[in-house]
Amino acid sequence: MLSPWFLQALLWVNVLGTLYGYEWYRGQLVRTWNEYGEWLVVFVPDSPTASLFFSITILYLIRDASRARRGVETLKPAGSGSPLSWRGVWEGLAVITQVKYGIWAVSIIFWGASQGDTIVWQEWMLVASHSAMAIEALLYMRFYRFTALAVAIGAAWTLTNDYIDYAFGVFPYLPAPLYDNVGEVQLFTVSLSVLGIACAFLGVRLAAKYRV
Repeated sequence: MLSPWFLQALLWVNVLGTLYGYEWYRGQLVRTWNEYGEWLVVFVPDSPTASLFFSITILYLIRDASRARRGVETLKPAGSGSPLSWRGVWEGLAVITQVKYGIWAVSIIFWGASQGDTIVWQEWMLVASHSAMAIEALLYMRFYRFTALAVAIGAAWTLTNDYIDYAFGVFPYLPAPLYDNVGEVQLFTVSLSVLGIACAFLGVRLAAKYRV
C-alpha cells in the first residue's frame, strides 16, 4: 500500500477522478455563479473536492516513501510535534469527506432507483468510483499524522458545507424522484457527515497506534 509505484498510480487515478468530477459539476458551477452568488461555488463540487483532499494526502505519503528510501525518519512518536498542521487538516478533511460523499453518492443513486429512476451506465461508474473513495480513505487513514484538532477543523468545514448546501439550495443535483424528499436527503447528508467525523476520530487513534 505504501510502495512508491502504487502510491503514484493511486495519485493519478484520484487526480483524474477529481478533474472528471469538476467537469461533471461544470453546469451546476456555472448556474451557481450566475444565479446564486460567486462565493457559493466552492461549496458545490462535493465529491471531486473530497478526492482532491485525498490526492493531497497521497502526495505526503509519496514524500514519506521517498524519505524512507533515503533512510530519513518520517514517522514521529505518537503525541509528539504540533497538534495542528496543514497536513493534518488535509488528512482530516480527506477521511471525513471521502467516507461521507462516497457513501452518499451510492446511496442517492439507489434511493432514486427505488423510486423509479433509471440507473444508466455513468451512474454505475459513479457507484464503483464512490465506493472506492470511501474504502481508500478508511484503508489509508492509519498512515496519517492528523490529530483530533485537525479533525475538528474538518468537521466544522463539512457541517458548514451541509448548512450552505441546503440553506442556499446548492446541494448536488438529485435523481428527479428525490426532489420530493429533499428534507430526508438533508437529514441523511448530515448523518453521513457525523459518520465521516466519527471515522476520522477513530483514524486519529489508529494512526497514533501505528506510529508507536
